[in-house]
Amino acid sequence: MKRLSRCIMYIVGILYLIPFYILINLAFRPASNSSSYWIPSFNLYLDNFKNAWLEANMISAFKNNIFITLVVVVSVIVLGAFASYPLARYKTKFNNFIYTLCVSCMIVPPLTILVPLYKLIVNTTGTSTYLSVILPHIAYQLPITIFLFTGFIGSISKELDEAALIDGCGRFRIFFRIIFPLLKPVTATVTILVGVAIWNDYTFSIFFLQKPKMYTITVALSQFFSQFSNQINWVAAGCIIGTIPLVVLYLFLQKYFVKGLSAGAVKG
Repeated sequence: MKRLSRCIMYIVGILYLIPFYILINLAFRPASNSSSYWIPSFNLYLDNFKNAWLEANMISAFKNNIFITLVVVVSVIVLGAFASYPLARYKTKFNNFIYTLCVSCMIVPPLTILVPLYKLIVNTTGTSTYLSVILPHIAYQLPITIFLFTGFIGSISKELDEAALIDGCGRFRIFFRIIFPLLKPVTATVTILVGVAIWNDYTFSIFFLQKPKMYTITVALSQFFSQFSNQINWVAAGCIIGTIPLVVLYLFLQKYFVKGLSAGAVKG
Protein backbone atom coordinates (compact mmCIF):
# COMPACT_ATOMS: atom_id res chain seq x y z
CA MET A 1 0.00 0.00 0.00
CA LYS A 2 2.83 2.35 0.87
CA ARG A 3 4.57 1.58 -2.42
CA LEU A 4 1.34 2.19 -4.36
CA SER A 5 0.85 5.56 -2.64
CA ARG A 6 4.42 6.53 -3.48
CA CYS A 7 3.94 5.57 -7.13
CA ILE A 8 0.74 7.62 -7.34
CA MET A 9 2.55 10.57 -5.77
CA TYR A 10 5.34 10.32 -8.37
CA ILE A 11 2.83 10.08 -11.23
CA VAL A 12 0.89 13.12 -10.02
CA GLY A 13 4.14 15.05 -9.59
CA ILE A 14 5.24 14.21 -13.14
CA LEU A 15 1.85 15.28 -14.53
CA TYR A 16 2.19 18.63 -12.77
CA LEU A 17 5.71 19.13 -14.11
CA ILE A 18 4.85 18.40 -17.75
CA PRO A 19 3.38 21.88 -18.53
CA PHE A 20 6.40 23.57 -16.90
CA TYR A 21 8.77 21.40 -18.94
CA ILE A 22 7.04 22.38 -22.20
CA LEU A 23 6.96 26.05 -21.16
CA ILE A 24 10.68 26.14 -20.35
CA ASN A 25 11.55 24.16 -23.47
CA LEU A 26 9.65 26.64 -25.66
CA ALA A 27 11.16 29.68 -23.92
CA PHE A 28 14.75 28.58 -24.53
CA ARG A 29 14.49 27.48 -28.16
CA PRO A 30 14.39 29.60 -31.35
CA ALA A 31 11.21 29.85 -33.39
CA SER A 32 13.05 28.24 -36.31
CA ASN A 33 13.27 25.01 -34.32
CA SER A 34 10.29 23.08 -35.63
CA SER A 35 10.97 19.86 -33.76
CA SER A 36 8.55 18.43 -31.23
CA TYR A 37 7.91 20.36 -28.03
CA TRP A 38 8.87 17.25 -26.11
CA ILE A 39 12.42 17.20 -27.48
CA PRO A 40 14.67 19.40 -25.30
CA SER A 41 16.76 22.12 -26.89
CA PHE A 42 20.36 21.98 -25.69
CA ASN A 43 21.29 25.36 -27.22
CA LEU A 44 19.82 28.04 -24.96
CA TYR A 45 18.26 30.84 -27.04
CA LEU A 46 17.91 33.90 -24.79
CA ASP A 47 16.60 36.33 -27.39
CA ASN A 48 13.05 35.16 -26.61
CA PHE A 49 13.28 36.81 -23.19
CA LYS A 50 14.67 40.02 -24.67
CA ASN A 51 11.94 40.19 -27.31
CA ALA A 52 9.21 39.39 -24.79
CA TRP A 53 10.45 42.06 -22.39
CA LEU A 54 10.62 44.78 -25.05
CA GLU A 55 7.73 43.96 -27.37
CA ALA A 56 5.16 43.30 -24.65
CA ASN A 57 6.17 46.43 -22.68
CA MET A 58 6.81 44.31 -19.62
CA ILE A 59 8.46 47.20 -17.75
CA SER A 60 5.20 49.13 -17.51
CA ALA A 61 3.26 45.93 -16.76
CA PHE A 62 5.63 45.03 -13.94
CA LYS A 63 5.25 48.49 -12.38
CA ASN A 64 1.46 48.21 -12.49
CA ASN A 65 1.51 44.70 -11.04
CA ILE A 66 3.86 45.63 -8.22
CA PHE A 67 1.88 48.73 -7.24
CA ILE A 68 -1.53 47.04 -7.32
CA THR A 69 -0.31 43.93 -5.51
CA LEU A 70 1.49 45.87 -2.77
CA VAL A 71 -1.46 48.18 -2.09
CA VAL A 72 -3.95 45.30 -1.94
CA VAL A 73 -1.76 43.04 0.22
CA VAL A 74 -0.94 45.77 2.74
CA SER A 75 -4.58 46.90 2.87
CA VAL A 76 -6.03 43.43 3.48
CA ILE A 77 -3.39 42.64 6.12
CA VAL A 78 -4.11 45.83 8.08
CA LEU A 79 -7.89 45.70 7.70
CA GLY A 80 -8.05 41.93 8.20
CA ALA A 81 -5.93 41.99 11.35
CA PHE A 82 -7.97 44.86 12.83
CA ALA A 83 -11.25 43.10 12.10
CA SER A 84 -10.06 39.67 13.25
CA TYR A 85 -8.85 40.70 16.70
CA PRO A 86 -12.30 41.48 18.20
CA LEU A 87 -13.86 38.58 16.29
CA ALA A 88 -11.38 36.17 17.87
CA ARG A 89 -11.38 37.64 21.37
CA TYR A 90 -15.09 38.45 21.89
CA LYS A 91 -17.31 35.49 21.02
CA THR A 92 -20.65 37.33 21.03
CA LYS A 93 -23.60 36.40 18.85
CA PHE A 94 -23.10 39.53 16.76
CA ASN A 95 -19.41 38.79 16.22
CA ASN A 96 -20.18 35.18 15.33
CA PHE A 97 -22.71 36.42 12.78
CA ILE A 98 -20.19 38.84 11.26
CA TYR A 99 -17.55 36.10 11.13
CA THR A 100 -19.95 33.66 9.47
CA LEU A 101 -21.00 36.33 6.98
CA CYS A 102 -17.36 37.05 6.09
CA VAL A 103 -16.51 33.38 5.68
CA SER A 104 -19.61 32.75 3.55
CA CYS A 105 -18.44 35.46 1.14
CA MET A 106 -15.51 33.21 0.24
CA ILE A 107 -17.79 31.02 -1.88
CA VAL A 108 -18.99 33.95 -4.04
CA PRO A 109 -17.02 33.98 -7.32
CA PRO A 110 -16.02 37.40 -8.70
CA LEU A 111 -17.75 36.71 -12.02
CA THR A 112 -21.17 36.80 -10.34
CA ILE A 113 -21.08 40.57 -9.88
CA LEU A 114 -18.69 41.46 -12.69
CA VAL A 115 -21.40 42.96 -14.93
CA PRO A 116 -23.00 45.30 -12.34
CA LEU A 117 -19.54 46.18 -11.00
CA TYR A 118 -18.33 47.04 -14.50
CA LYS A 119 -21.43 49.17 -15.11
CA LEU A 120 -20.88 51.01 -11.83
CA ILE A 121 -17.25 51.74 -12.64
CA VAL A 122 -18.10 52.90 -16.16
CA ASN A 123 -20.85 55.21 -14.84
CA THR A 124 -18.43 56.73 -12.36
CA THR A 125 -15.72 57.09 -15.08
CA GLY A 126 -13.42 54.89 -13.03
CA THR A 127 -12.08 52.68 -15.82
CA SER A 128 -8.32 52.59 -16.39
CA THR A 129 -7.60 53.75 -12.85
CA TYR A 130 -5.83 51.84 -10.11
CA LEU A 131 -8.80 52.15 -7.75
CA SER A 132 -11.04 50.32 -10.22
CA VAL A 133 -9.11 47.10 -9.54
CA ILE A 134 -7.68 47.76 -6.08
CA LEU A 135 -11.03 48.24 -4.30
CA PRO A 136 -12.70 45.10 -5.74
CA HIS A 137 -9.58 43.07 -4.96
CA ILE A 138 -9.59 44.26 -1.34
CA ALA A 139 -13.27 43.38 -1.01
CA TYR A 140 -12.76 39.87 -2.40
CA GLN A 141 -9.57 39.09 -0.48
CA LEU A 142 -10.76 40.27 2.94
CA PRO A 143 -12.91 37.17 3.70
CA ILE A 144 -10.05 34.68 3.40
CA THR A 145 -7.79 37.11 5.29
CA ILE A 146 -10.25 37.46 8.16
CA PHE A 147 -10.76 33.69 8.22
CA LEU A 148 -7.03 33.00 8.60
CA PHE A 149 -6.28 35.86 11.01
CA THR A 150 -9.24 35.06 13.26
CA GLY A 151 -8.21 31.43 13.52
CA PHE A 152 -4.59 32.28 14.27
CA ILE A 153 -5.42 34.94 16.88
CA GLY A 154 -7.79 32.46 18.51
CA SER A 155 -4.82 30.13 19.04
CA ILE A 156 -2.94 32.83 21.01
CA SER A 157 -3.49 32.62 24.75
CA LYS A 158 -5.83 35.25 26.21
CA GLU A 159 -3.59 35.39 29.27
CA LEU A 160 -1.26 37.66 27.30
CA ASP A 161 -4.08 40.18 26.92
CA GLU A 162 -5.06 39.90 30.57
CA ALA A 163 -1.48 40.40 31.76
CA ALA A 164 -1.12 43.45 29.53
CA LEU A 165 -4.42 44.90 30.81
CA ILE A 166 -3.20 44.51 34.39
CA ASP A 167 -0.04 46.42 33.42
CA GLY A 168 -2.21 49.27 32.15
CA CYS A 169 -2.12 48.67 28.39
CA GLY A 170 -5.13 49.60 26.28
CA ARG A 171 -6.62 47.38 23.60
CA PHE A 172 -4.88 49.19 20.72
CA ARG A 173 -1.53 48.97 22.48
CA ILE A 174 -2.09 45.27 23.23
CA PHE A 175 -2.85 44.63 19.58
CA PHE A 176 0.16 46.51 18.19
CA ARG A 177 2.72 45.58 20.87
CA ILE A 178 1.75 41.99 21.66
CA ILE A 179 -0.66 40.42 19.16
CA PHE A 180 0.48 41.82 15.83
CA PRO A 181 4.16 40.79 16.22
CA LEU A 182 2.96 37.21 16.80
CA LEU A 183 1.10 37.15 13.48
CA LYS A 184 4.18 36.66 11.28
CA PRO A 185 3.30 33.11 10.11
CA VAL A 186 -0.28 33.90 9.13
CA THR A 187 0.79 37.26 7.68
CA ALA A 188 3.24 35.41 5.43
CA THR A 189 0.45 33.01 4.44
CA VAL A 190 -1.90 35.88 3.58
CA THR A 191 0.87 37.64 1.67
CA ILE A 192 1.48 34.60 -0.52
CA LEU A 193 -2.18 33.68 -1.09
CA VAL A 194 -3.37 37.21 -1.76
CA GLY A 195 -0.21 38.22 -3.61
CA VAL A 196 -0.45 35.30 -6.02
CA ALA A 197 -4.17 35.93 -6.61
CA ILE A 198 -3.65 39.63 -7.36
CA TRP A 199 -0.47 39.13 -9.40
CA ASN A 200 -2.17 36.56 -11.63
CA ASP A 201 -5.52 38.34 -11.87
CA TYR A 202 -6.94 38.60 -15.35
CA THR A 203 -10.71 39.05 -14.91
CA PHE A 204 -10.73 42.47 -13.26
CA SER A 205 -7.66 43.75 -15.08
CA ILE A 206 -8.90 43.01 -18.61
CA PHE A 207 -12.21 44.78 -17.97
CA PHE A 208 -11.16 47.74 -15.82
CA LEU A 209 -7.66 48.55 -17.11
CA GLN A 210 -8.28 49.33 -20.76
CA LYS A 211 -5.43 51.71 -21.52
CA PRO A 212 -2.17 50.06 -22.67
CA LYS A 213 -0.13 51.99 -20.10
CA MET A 214 -2.31 50.47 -17.34
CA TYR A 215 -1.96 46.85 -18.47
CA THR A 216 -0.86 44.29 -15.90
CA ILE A 217 1.36 41.34 -16.80
CA THR A 218 -1.51 38.97 -17.55
CA VAL A 219 -3.26 41.48 -19.81
CA ALA A 220 0.00 42.45 -21.51
CA LEU A 221 0.78 38.81 -22.23
CA SER A 222 -2.71 38.17 -23.58
CA GLN A 223 -2.41 41.14 -25.93
CA PHE A 224 1.09 40.05 -26.80
CA PHE A 225 -0.12 36.55 -27.64
CA SER A 226 -2.89 37.77 -29.92
CA GLN A 227 -0.53 40.16 -31.66
CA PHE A 228 2.31 37.68 -32.12
CA SER A 229 0.40 34.41 -32.31
CA ASN A 230 3.17 32.89 -34.43
CA GLN A 231 5.78 33.72 -31.76
CA ILE A 232 4.78 31.19 -29.14
CA ASN A 233 8.37 31.14 -27.88
CA TRP A 234 8.14 34.83 -26.94
CA VAL A 235 4.93 34.17 -25.05
CA ALA A 236 6.53 31.29 -23.13
CA ALA A 237 9.47 33.50 -22.20
CA GLY A 238 7.10 36.25 -21.04
CA CYS A 239 5.23 33.77 -18.83
CA ILE A 240 8.49 32.73 -17.15
CA ILE A 241 9.44 36.36 -16.57
CA GLY A 242 6.05 37.00 -14.96
CA THR A 243 6.38 34.06 -12.54
CA ILE A 244 9.84 34.95 -11.21
CA PRO A 245 8.61 37.44 -8.52
CA LEU A 246 6.12 34.87 -7.18
CA VAL A 247 8.81 32.19 -6.93
CA VAL A 248 11.13 34.58 -5.08
CA LEU A 249 8.31 35.62 -2.72
CA TYR A 250 7.51 32.01 -1.86
CA LEU A 251 11.16 31.11 -1.28
CA PHE A 252 11.46 33.92 1.27
CA LEU A 253 8.20 33.15 3.10
CA GLN A 254 7.84 29.39 2.72
CA LYS A 255 8.92 28.59 6.32
CA TYR A 256 5.94 30.58 7.63
CA PHE A 257 3.44 29.57 4.97
CA VAL A 258 2.38 26.09 6.14
CA LYS A 259 2.40 27.07 9.81
CA GLY A 260 0.17 30.07 9.26
CA LEU A 261 -2.17 28.25 6.90
CA SER A 262 -2.69 25.25 9.19
CA ALA A 263 -3.16 27.35 12.32
CA GLY A 264 -5.58 29.72 10.65
CA ALA A 265 -7.64 26.93 9.13
CA VAL A 266 -7.74 24.57 12.10
CA LYS A 267 -8.31 27.07 14.88
CA GLY A 268 -10.83 29.23 13.00
